[in-house]
Amino acid sequence: MSRSQTDLNLYLAEKIHAALNALSQEKGQEPQTRSITLAPPKDEKLGDLGLACFPFAKGLGTSPVDLCRELAERIPVDEVIERINPTGPFLNIRLSREALARATIEGVLLDRAPFGPFEPNGKKIVIDYSSPNIAKPFHLGHLRSTVIGAALRRLYLHTGHEVHGINHLGDWGAQFGKIIVAWREWGDEAELATNTMRHLFDIYVRYGKESQERPELDEQARVAFQNLETGEDNEERRLWEKLRSISLKAFQGPYGRLGVEFDHVTGESFYEDKMDATIQAIEEKGVATLSEGALVVDLSDEGLPPCILRKSDGTTIYATRDLAALFYRRENYSFDRLLYVVGQEQKLHFRQLKLVLQKLGWPEADQVEHVDFGLILFWDEAEKRWKKGTTRGGNAIFLDEVLDEAVEGVRKIIAEKNPDLPDKEKIAEMVGVSAIVFNDLKNERIKDVKFDWDRMLSFEGETGPYVQYAGARLASILRKAGHGNLEEGLFESNIDYSTLADADKVLLVMQEFGPTLQRALDRNEPSMVTGLMIRLAKSIHSYLREHHVLSAEEPVRSARLALVAAARRLLATGLATLGVASPQEM
Repeated sequence: MSRSQTDLNLYLAEKIHAALNALSQEKGQEPQTRSITLAPPKDEKLGDLGLACFPFAKGLGTSPVDLCRELAERIPVDEVIERINPTGPFLNIRLSREALARATIEGVLLDRAPFGPFEPNGKKIVIDYSSPNIAKPFHLGHLRSTVIGAALRRLYLHTGHEVHGINHLGDWGAQFGKIIVAWREWGDEAELATNTMRHLFDIYVRYGKESQERPELDEQARVAFQNLETGEDNEERRLWEKLRSISLKAFQGPYGRLGVEFDHVTGESFYEDKMDATIQAIEEKGVATLSEGALVVDLSDEGLPPCILRKSDGTTIYATRDLAALFYRRENYSFDRLLYVVGQEQKLHFRQLKLVLQKLGWPEADQVEHVDFGLILFWDEAEKRWKKGTTRGGNAIFLDEVLDEAVEGVRKIIAEKNPDLPDKEKIAEMVGVSAIVFNDLKNERIKDVKFDWDRMLSFEGETGPYVQYAGARLASILRKAGHGNLEEGLFESNIDYSTLADADKVLLVMQEFGPTLQRALDRNEPSMVTGLMIRLAKSIHSYLREHHVLSAEEPVRSARLALVAAARRLLATGLATLGVASPQEM
């Protein structure tokens, strides 16, 4: 079974392309290369999918209305295409309900693309995400980069890319001079042993406050980082290694709960011995200059401040390390795209990096993309407004506490609605953590996310629990039918797909999976997949309200069970790409 046999959007696109290319050949023109984008017509009576002919008509030197009629005549009705309806400049197509059901259900249950993994496409994607700072707790501010980056990694893997997901830890830089001084001043081994990351956070915040009254602390921090950058086995180096090891171990807790994985964990310190070579390569290209004792790349021609390579005191900054990382990744991964999943407040930094690469003459400069996102906001009761938590201000919201609170909220709901549920603790963890991930990913990434507990944990509306419940409801039907895994032996039952004409709304949503994946990757926007999962859950709930499955007569019963199995599996697949669990019971 080829992909076009299961992905009917692709099937139609191939038919339309063939007709367009035949027209182009007749007119002595080059073949059409513009991609085919199909979308449901505003009036569903016109068809299931439609093509706007405007962009193709211009290239062919004809009117959109005439082109629409021409295409309708050239594309034959077949076992998939039931009707072609040219409506003004829009080519509307209605699918055969039997072909729709067969392609969708068999495609899902046989794990064919786009529902199952794609064939390798040879494209290499590097994704830089999460990247928390060591010696600081994993707080809510890290969540967006972590879950967006992890979702993109899964989506690219599903669609056949070679992916290198990198956790570029913040484990180097001037901040560690501050942490070293804070430890010397207020560090306590007993506290470190019992309350590790909280204690490091507390002393870091204390440094931020006391350094305003004691400026000598900043000078001590500057010297401490200078000593660290010497590479010698000194007190600063040994303390840094100790805190880095402790932090890495602590981070495994939230990563494990969120189901986040990386292919490489190479923090800023990994490039410590590569920065001199990077700076030398930039100098040899003649794009680095001295400015007030600092080595910089002048970007004034672009109206931007200079990109600092080395400060006047000889130390480096994170831009130096990011450039060293770019040199390393270019040499070792030969990437087609390099994505930095980093907040929008770093836009200037990534503009500077790209301009430096352009000045160096890198063709890869255009393949480096800043995948930015908005803030997570929480309600400040004292100030009566939504605001961001910040580390320096001492009001960071710790992620482990947030996850615990979400799990506790679900635990209470279970106790009230389904107290006899087996594995209550496991399901509370799955639903609670997933609610937070889903709440983040359902928003367009560039928008701020408001943290609203009541809305996030609700089993109604556009929430993680609502979508998860749809999957659990389908699993319950399969269990009651005696098919814990209906996929096994399914096609031996000779499904009559013609009986599923009344399931077309569910099936059409399922057919959007492939195009949605493509749009999500074009824009690096996981919220598109999240939105599709919400729509699929709604269509499933609506279908089950109007159609009985277990009490239906054969062959309808078997066909509806096949639909239930396919819908359950596709929900689980879509949610898995997002990092959201699919409990079988809720």
